[in-house]
Amino acid sequence: MVADSNPETHVIDFRAAEHLLAARDPRGAVKLLDSVIAAHPENTAARLLRARAFFAAAQLRPAQLEFELVLEREPDNAFAHFALARTFERSGLTAQATRHFRLAAALDPKPEYLQAAGFDTEK
Repeated sequence: MVADSNPETHVIDFRAAEHLLAARDPRGAVKLLDSVIAAHPENTAARLLRARAFFAAAQLRPAQLEFELVLEREPDNAFAHFALARTFERSGLTAQATRHFRLAAALDPKPEYLQAAGFDTEK
């Protein structure tokens, strides 16, 4: 398709995918993001959004792979560590989840990251 090679179309698809995910249509978001990522495989923001959509659709293995790819490119992305940890947690992989919860908390000491990592200081 000609429209697939248009960068403006990819921006529109990315924004529409954000709205679909917010509206709880993760599968629709994934469909839009597939073409964006096919055209721009280096686009980490699109990959992170697709990982979140996979997670919301309970497609845990694809979510894990996308979060891991994001972390290969951005190892200091606290949110990606946190989301990967949640993915591992839902998959029953507790040790892997704990590792990434701790990395998220170390990179960004947000209360939810600290609590998930077991570093909650308010007891």
